[in-house]
Amino acid sequence: MYSPTPADWHEANRAHWDERVPLHTTGGFYDLDAFRAGQDPLRDFEKTEVGDVSGRSLLHLQCHIGLDTLSWARHGADRVVGLDFSAPAVDVARGLARDLGLGQDRAAFVAADVYDAATAVPDPSYDIVYTGVGALCWLPDIGRWAETAASLVAPGGFLYLSEFHPLTDVLDDETGSRITYDYFARDAWIEESPGSYAAEGAEFVHNRRVEWQHPVGEVVSALAAAGLRIEFLHEHDVSLFRRFGCFERRDGYFRYPADRPRIPLMYSLRARKD
Repeated sequence: MYSPTPADWHEANRAHWDERVPLHTTGGFYDLDAFRAGQDPLRDFEKTEVGDVSGRSLLHLQCHIGLDTLSWARHGADRVVGLDFSAPAVDVARGLARDLGLGQDRAAFVAADVYDAATAVPDPSYDIVYTGVGALCWLPDIGRWAETAASLVAPGGFLYLSEFHPLTDVLDDETGSRITYDYFARDAWIEESPGSYAAEGAEFVHNRRVEWQHPVGEVVSALAAAGLRIEFLHEHDVSLFRRFGCFERRDGYFRYPADRPRIPLMYSLRARKD
């Protein structure tokens, strides 16, 4: 339900994520054994839109257990740094880096809040700042996020965001066909429910979470105001999980049934610092 932002939102969200890390490291959703063996979790459109990362530095904000971060190192990034507010998630990411034979000079991970990234990460700027995939909904202030992220982009570098489309947040959970919620709501959405996107039936203690909706226009405007030049904004008709009960899995993604009209389920953008 919508509600004014509670004072303990940060602590509640961190406890929520900390508790789910063990499940995410052992279940099949992330499949760490397959990742260690070479499986690439990056989406095809991301690799195309980011382009060649060979010899470049890359910072991944809100990196969770680091699979995407380390994948960019596998694709040739000279140095990757991941940041997440969950210390257990960062510990897993560091362990995975060791498993892949990547030292601190190639892959480093930092436990810190994303709003503190400018003082928490080891380098003042990066060729690529990469983020998204379920990250922005956990942040109450998108303007502050944009300023922080833009400050970490090196001159001539860019920010790349791949994120779930906020339009999906206003539709009913089962059919994804009825407008049920307010697209322009600014209050927090507070929910307490068990499970995880990685295991719907799992039981946990910390089930309360606090999230926010950020319309696409708000995100784009915040990045522009922070001094970045928007190069493109693309919308995609695929999702990475079963967002609605009617979704079918085809070609490695979740989609509406083939006979249903499509809407954007994800979006991606690139914004450069000239």
